[in-house]
Amino acid sequence: MAGRGDPPEGTPEGTPEGLPGGGEDEYRSVVFDESFIRAARLQEFSAHERMGEHARAVRSLPSNTRRTGPRQLLILILLVAVAFGTATYFGMRPSSQVPGGKRAAPLRTTLIPLAPQGAVPGGTPSDLYANSSAAQFRIGASGITFPSAVRTKSFSQSQVVTALTIAKDYLVESSLDPDVLTGGAVRPVRVLIDPGQLAQFDRSMSTPVADGHHAATGWLIRYDPAKVVLADPEVRVRGTLAVTEAGADALEVTSDHTFAYALRPAPTHGPPTGTGATPQLGEGPRDESRASTMGAFRRTVDETSPHPGAAAFPRASRPHQAISRTDRTAGASLFTVRRVLHFRFDRDDLQLHRAELLASYVQAGPQACSDDSSGTLHPLLAGERATSGAPAGTDPYAEGEATAALCGSLASSAQPSPNP
Repeated sequence: MAGRGDPPEGTPEGTPEGLPGGGEDEYRSVVFDESFIRAARLQEFSAHERMGEHARAVRSLPSNTRRTGPRQLLILILLVAVAFGTATYFGMRPSSQVPGGKRAAPLRTTLIPLAPQGAVPGGTPSDLYANSSAAQFRIGASGITFPSAVRTKSFSQSQVVTALTIAKDYLVESSLDPDVLTGGAVRPVRVLIDPGQLAQFDRSMSTPVADGHHAATGWLIRYDPAKVVLADPEVRVRGTLAVTEAGADALEVTSDHTFAYALRPAPTHGPPTGTGATPQLGEGPRDESRASTMGAFRRTVDETSPHPGAAAFPRASRPHQAISRTDRTAGASLFTVRRVLHFRFDRDDLQLHRAELLASYVQAGPQACSDDSSGTLHPLLAGERATSGAPAGTDPYAEGEATAALCGSLASSAQPSPNP
């Protein structure tokens, strides 16, 4: 018996059993719902529309793709902008803020006090300088000169100049700034140090120890202001700077400079008994000397700064001198410090104007070998002699990195010669 939709003769030959052979059952699975009709690309004209002459039977509808095209394009542009902004943010972000960034190597310090062979010569600063090896040295920052800066394989000439400039700024602040030398200031130096070394620097300043890593005098030059002051603010300087490339991501600068300081004993007078008064600027020899020192330092830095405004200060005039300069400086003596520093600069350091200090080698004299110079230097002043004591003790049982107390003898030729 033929089923519904089958021809009278039955299912045509070749048609599988159970499948409709034609008729309306053939389209039973197709649902002509509203969404299907709207999605159709062709639409039949109404009977009235088809009555027109040369009228077409159907009209073409606009594609959904074309209607959603502008929206998709806008979304694509927004995604590209977000991706570009994200890449720019992480590319410009300093590595010090990125967790897991590079770890700065700790500073290694070597301090060698130089003991005089006799009494320390005294005199006025001008006589001492004129009769010493520092006679031809330049004054202040002008003695820290640049070599010819040329590009390296991975760094441009401007980046090489930047590395040299940061190294010079560090030397000026750590070796010439009066606030650092005798005022106990550390911030002018601290702001130039790589963040990875700040913990070591802070510990060296707060609890200095001669362990090869935590000597304050490895980072900067400073004296005990209760014992010595600068007799002449114009420190004499001579030395060299050299730059090399240490791989594709770092420059290294080696500085080798000798600094000659004219020092004298700190004034022993204080405020009137029981008043607690503090001398004001210009009221006493010590304050006047400090004002002169700051004025000279500011003028020197201003005149020698390789980039105007970076370390410039307004010029300062000296206040009225209550005591003659000759009287105050007649008992001065020279103290010489040779510093060899090894800096490293990665690209972030160059951009942020900071340095990683790898090694510090310091020779300083005249001073006694028995004094601990890790916190401050201890100059022997005019007329003083080194004690016969041995250098600071070395404990072979101490754990950690082995360090030995070192001491040298200051050559007679390094001392000012007597006036003829």
